[in-house]
Amino acid sequence: MAKEKLYIFDTTLRDGEQTPGVNLTVEEKVQIAKQLERLGVDVIEAGFAVSSPADFEAIRRIAREVKNSTVCSLARAVELDIRTAWDALKEGHRVRIHTFIATSDIHLKYKLRMSRDEALKRAVEAVKLIQDVSEGKAEVEFSAEDAGRTDLKYLFEVIEAVIEAGAKVVNIPDTVGYAVPDEWYERILAIKENVPNIDRAIISVHCHNDLGLATANSLVAVKAGARQVECTINGIGERAGNAAMEEIVMAIKVRSDQFPVYTEIDTTQIYKTSQLVSRLTGVMISRTKPIVGDNAFAHESGIHQHGVLACRETYEIMKPEDIGLKESKIVLGKHSGRHAFKKKLEEMGVELSEEQFEEAFKKFKELASRKKEIYDVDIELLIENLEGAKERLYELLHNQAVSGEGIIPSATVKVKTPEGEKLGLAIGNGPVDATYKAIKNALGIGEEVKLKDFKIRALTAGTDALAEVYLTVEADGIRVSGRGVDSDIVKASALAFLDVLDRLERRKRRE
Repeated sequence: MAKEKLYIFDTTLRDGEQTPGVNLTVEEKVQIAKQLERLGVDVIEAGFAVSSPADFEAIRRIAREVKNSTVCSLARAVELDIRTAWDALKEGHRVRIHTFIATSDIHLKYKLRMSRDEALKRAVEAVKLIQDVSEGKAEVEFSAEDAGRTDLKYLFEVIEAVIEAGAKVVNIPDTVGYAVPDEWYERILAIKENVPNIDRAIISVHCHNDLGLATANSLVAVKAGARQVECTINGIGERAGNAAMEEIVMAIKVRSDQFPVYTEIDTTQIYKTSQLVSRLTGVMISRTKPIVGDNAFAHESGIHQHGVLACRETYEIMKPEDIGLKESKIVLGKHSGRHAFKKKLEEMGVELSEEQFEEAFKKFKELASRKKEIYDVDIELLIENLEGAKERLYELLHNQAVSGEGIIPSATVKVKTPEGEKLGLAIGNGPVDATYKAIKNALGIGEEVKLKDFKIRALTAGTDALAEVYLTVEADGIRVSGRGVDSDIVKASALAFLDVLDRLERRKRRE
């Protein structure tokens, strides 16, 4: 029997951004969307257009710039949301509006305060309005929010009605991550067997990970007949997150004997995409995370090491190369010229304009003067920082920290702001603490900004390795995360602090 296609619907930029502390800029969303396109996802849910001007602009930009994936905006089953979504998407190449309404009795009673009949009517009207507003140019997806706790007969009725109204994809979300695999399989199978017109639409699932079952539930849904899975890179999302795209795709690839489907994901782009999302969201990947964690292909046990050396398949069910994980090779240094740098960018699949290339080469030379050995990750970070620089409110122009035995730690910083250059000085418990206090003094920030988390790791080998600092801060009930990268740990920490302050200020302006 020929295998059917499983559509991969990526909601990293919408549901994934609801991860506490995550606040992506428009430029960062566009960066991620372009990488998702290279990865080969079928649908990119770029945001919730009506939620903010920034989300609207991100969706508009992504719809215009992404050509090989369908770009989608979420919209509640209300006219303003739908018209705003279409305004954001209308210049796109292939677009979809994803509308939803809750269908479980608990949501109808306590959240929407409406009857089943009213919700059904609203759902049908929303599906029809999308077609009218877009003149049939936007694909229509409908989600029955909290479908996992919705009465089955009523769920059948809603699904049948929205398909009749024109929905081409019907999404069945386990909104609160309550389902377990056996019952989720039965629910999807029941929909397939009891909705008369289900053959006119694709069944989709959107599983949350509150009980750690999102990937398992997504996979059993595929066995039951679902042909679209909604997921996020690294499984990020609100609460415990969503089904992880990389886990679903690799499970289907590795256990192709168990699934009657295939995906069009370029799995060699998985690791790069995972790292990009982690860096831009500030959400670190657990070392033991399946597929993309640092330990996923590591073997410490002597027995395991012996087995892998004798025959890789003894303990590895997939190859690191399958996800694009290759050992970093030292290819460039301070004596490398434009030709070598351009050739390396071509090998990495990076496309830049002449102006961007010259700026990137300048940054590369600056980095090479401080580092003996340049790795792929160094260049990737350089390009990412270059692409995202135009939106930043704050730029570190100078930082100097002094500490040591018998010396009171102190720091001096100069920061470029929209109001001009600001100078800050401070003493602290150490060079990083003094630097943070100096930045606060420069920007006139008080104790309302509290540091909640600080993590640091080396990205490459050697004493001149790039240090990556992750921070989370909280102010006025708003929590944001960010990161900074530099071979100097204090400077990386300063960049991370300015990054979170930038995100905090943008978040305040949005709200």
